[in-house]
Amino acid sequence: MIALRAASLIEAARGWPSLAGRRARYGVFFATYLYQGVVAGFSLTALANHLAVQGVSAAEIGFHFALAGLPWTLQPILWGPLIDRAGDFRMGRRRPFAVAAILGCHATLALLLLPGTDRISWLGLIFLIHSLFAALLDTACDRMIMDHVPPAELGRVSACTRAGFVVGTSLSAALFGGLLATSGIAVSSRWLLATAVLASLPMLLIREGRADALVAFSRRGAPPRPLSVRRFLLRLSVSLRRPRALRLLALCFGLDCALGLFELPFSIDLLQGQGWDPAALSRLQAVLALASGTAGALAIGVWSDRAGPVRPLRALLLASAGTFLLAGALLGLGLVGPAGPLILALTNMLPGLLIVALMPALLQASRGRAGAATQFEVYMATMNLGSVVGTALAGWIAPMLALHAVAALVAAVFLAAFRLAGRNDLLGDSP
Repeated sequence: MIALRAASLIEAARGWPSLAGRRARYGVFFATYLYQGVVAGFSLTALANHLAVQGVSAAEIGFHFALAGLPWTLQPILWGPLIDRAGDFRMGRRRPFAVAAILGCHATLALLLLPGTDRISWLGLIFLIHSLFAALLDTACDRMIMDHVPPAELGRVSACTRAGFVVGTSLSAALFGGLLATSGIAVSSRWLLATAVLASLPMLLIREGRADALVAFSRRGAPPRPLSVRRFLLRLSVSLRRPRALRLLALCFGLDCALGLFELPFSIDLLQGQGWDPAALSRLQAVLALASGTAGALAIGVWSDRAGPVRPLRALLLASAGTFLLAGALLGLGLVGPAGPLILALTNMLPGLLIVALMPALLQASRGRAGAATQFEVYMATMNLGSVVGTALAGWIAPMLALHAVAALVAAVFLAAFRLAGRNDLLGDSP
């Protein structure tokens, strides 16, 4: 009886939307990254600020939440090979991993409801486990984008993912920041779990392909011939050693490293040197990110689809170099006080759109390669590594270089990236 009901449900679900539909694709990918943003805004902004107010040291908060970010750095090794080497399932090739990841994420967030989990050590462990599942969800989602999004739509889908994450992060930080202050961690955790479940429903209620089942736990056909991890990594290594891949890796690392050199010292100068209120700075940064990550991301995404990835990316790189030169001039003239909000806008809004223009190129460069999901995640991890290295170097070079000199250095990196992006073999079809 149960088997017959399950079969009837599966058959009825065949009329449900799938990723073959354009609107369904946009909605599902927006919602999935909205989910990631909601959790990130809660944990990295609202909860971190709440713990700081409670007297937890910045070093302790930084240590535990840095551990929670570790799976994102190791994402290519953790999940890329698993998804690339997986066979076909009745639910689709990638969606079973996304569904399993979502269920794991929800089960982990539910641990926040248990008594005694408001201690920093438990919170850090819970969000570390959540990051493991969230990284799997992100890898599966990226692979579904490669499989189901036509090249002419990669820009708009990139804009959807960016907008989803930015909207989720901004709204979550604002809403849960107030809720944590008035109601505490326990009540906030209940609302976080409810919000997370709602945001994940589109991925749970979509079929990957028109012929795929909504719910099924078996493979389609015989299991694939297993590819050894050694051979898989060897093929991936060959792909990443291509000149084009190496230049893309250098581009990914250099851009985020350069931004990391400027962002931390400038924020510290605004707070310590100019006497800015931390809450006011956070609000302004959230507003700028929201404006850039929604309307700006959509404009760049549409442009990328119509003109290809080269022109939008080069235009953004050139414009970003100009904004950093202007910001450096304002800093050099000693106008950081009255021009602080303008400098913040100049150095945040356009550079924040680079990922929207760069993502279609990285997806196309990874498609058709051995270990496509892993290769794409390597590019993403390289950007994360660049940001970490840049932020670490910022504290070291701050005593030696004035802020206006750092801004000029960032502008020089953007100009070099502008020239690199102009090479015909970097963002084109040749290897």
